[in-house]
Amino acid sequence: MKLGTFCTLAIICVLTGCSTPVAPPAIVLPDTVLGISMNRTKEDFIPTGDQISIGVILSENTQTNLTYLRQYHNSAGTGFGKNLLVESIRDAYISTSDPHLAVDWLKASLRREFGQVKEYPDVLSLKAAKPDILVVVDFRFQLITSRNSEIKANVAAHFYDRSYNHLGTAKGSDEKILSPIWAGNKRTEEIVSDINEQKNVQISALQKFDRSLKDLLAHKSDKF
Repeated sequence: MKLGTFCTLAIICVLTGCSTPVAPPAIVLPDTVLGISMNRTKEDFIPTGDQISIGVILSENTQTNLTYLRQYHNSAGTGFGKNLLVESIRDAYISTSDPHLAVDWLKASLRREFGQVKEYPDVLSLKAAKPDILVVVDFRFQLITSRNSEIKANVAAHFYDRSYNHLGTAKGSDEKILSPIWAGNKRTEEIVSDINEQKNVQISALQKFDRSLKDLLAHKSDKF
């Protein structure tokens, strides 16, 4: 039996015999976010500059997706991944399921445009801090499993003023459907390349978000 075929068969046994975390369903951002009633009818300019403070809070959708990514990432390292015979395949699963990638990227993008950017763990601490602008980070990643070869990445940042009036939204998305890694006679290099597409799709969505953010601020900003 060829090595590539042997590796593929081994992965089939591992992925079908172990539980790979499945992405939670997408949730449309409601008018009430974590107990705060949002006014989505008004849109205004977005002040930028070093004097503007940004308060970041994660939507329920984001928090659920972070839990999913942590489970996927941990499973790749200590769950289904530990049984993979080829280290490069296991490493690819781990490196492409970083649960911190999206939030860290979005906060870094905001810091390039505003002064202070701080993430708050809950609504009470956010209200007490009274930042100039509230940003609700909402994202969802879907990674490959033994039954699904479609990769999706959707990221968005919704801007609100102190009165929770909507100021605008920056967003980015991408997706790709792969041929199943558990079918055919793929070589190890091909399998690793397919798995790495997970991160490529995520990066593409985040880069589109950056362009959307620049366009949003170019049309709706007022430098302090």
